[in-house]
Amino acid sequence: MRLSQIIVTALVSTGCAAAPHVTAAPPKAAGEPPSSALYQAIARQDSALTTAFNAHDLAALMNLFTSDVEFYEDQGGLQSYADVNAGFGGMFGRNDGIKRNLLPGTLRVHPIKDFGAIELGTHQFCHMENGKPDCGSFEFVHLWRNVGDQWKIARVVSYGH
Repeated sequence: MRLSQIIVTALVSTGCAAAPHVTAAPPKAAGEPPSSALYQAIARQDSALTTAFNAHDLAALMNLFTSDVEFYEDQGGLQSYADVNAGFGGMFGRNDGIKRNLLPGTLRVHPIKDFGAIELGTHQFCHMENGKPDCGSFEFVHLWRNVGDQWKIARVVSYGH
C-alpha cells in the first residue's frame, strides 16, 4: 500500500495535506519569529507530537489532542477523537515503521487571541513498502488550544489528497 493510501485510509489526524513529494519549503508568511515564546512553545509541542508518533505511542499521541478535536479531511470527512484514535491505532498496528518528521524551515506560527495558536508547516511521512522507503511530504494546519499552561490540538485541516 502506498503512503498516500495509508494516510488517507488511516485518517492521519496530524493534518497531512497538499501534494506528495514537496521538495521546496513554502514561502514564509508573516507570523511569530522563531525567537518568540509562542513559536518556541508550538515547536516543542510539534516535537512532542513527532516523538509520540515515531514511537507509535498511541496514548502519548492522543494526549496531545483535545477530547473534542475536529479533524477535517477532504476525502475522509469530519473525524472525532474516537475516529482519530482508531485511525492511529490501525496505522501503528500495520507495523510498517511509519515515521513523521517536520521539514526544516517550514514551521510557521500565528497567535489566536484568547485561544492559542495556528501551526502551519510541512511534514514528511516515511514507511517501508516492498522493502523500500516510501515517503510523502504534506502541508498541515493545526489549531492549538492553550488552557492554562497546557497546549493541545483542537482542530486539524487536511486537504489535497
